[in-house]
Amino acid sequence: MSIIAWIVEATLIQNVILSRFLGTCPFLGVSTKRESAVGMGLAVTLVVGISAIVAWVLDHYLLVPFEIKYMRTIVFIFVIAGLVQIIEMFLKKVIPSLYKSLGIYLPLITTNCAVLGMATFVTTQNFEFLKTVVYSFASGFGFFLVIYIFSALREKMETSPIPTPFKGIPVALITAGLMAMIVARFAGIV
Repeated sequence: MSIIAWIVEATLIQNVILSRFLGTCPFLGVSTKRESAVGMGLAVTLVVGISAIVAWVLDHYLLVPFEIKYMRTIVFIFVIAGLVQIIEMFLKKVIPSLYKSLGIYLPLITTNCAVLGMATFVTTQNFEFLKTVVYSFASGFGFFLVIYIFSALREKMETSPIPTPFKGIPVALITAGLMAMIVARFAGIV
């Protein structure tokens, strides 16, 4: 498979949110404004990409050779937590407004299933290193793309004449479901 095909697959067809249903907490929590969605999307893309690469290296050169694959989850969580801490300190120092707008959701990237899911996925699929790099960053970009589109839709829905019982989270969940159905159609599931 070519690099372009890997990117399309990871970004659109096997989208981490709409196809794998990972990372839905920050997806719903931070997607009310485009600015915070961009910040969260970029942070998740960076953490997914780097953590999957570090996880792949640790898996191939430490966990598998020493026959301690059962430690994957714990090792990957430590890697993710360290990366999130570094990004949090960077944002707090360089972009305090974004740091403040992300609030509690920034440290929650540590427990974001999308990040741990991709680190585990690239190691269990026995991807080669290049495919790990491409696939992990493309998956992160897929998260970014979906959360940005969703935030733009939610901003538009705030001013739309939606019946009161559907305002807020109900219409957001319906919209997310429709987006997932579109991705499922791309993947040939429906």
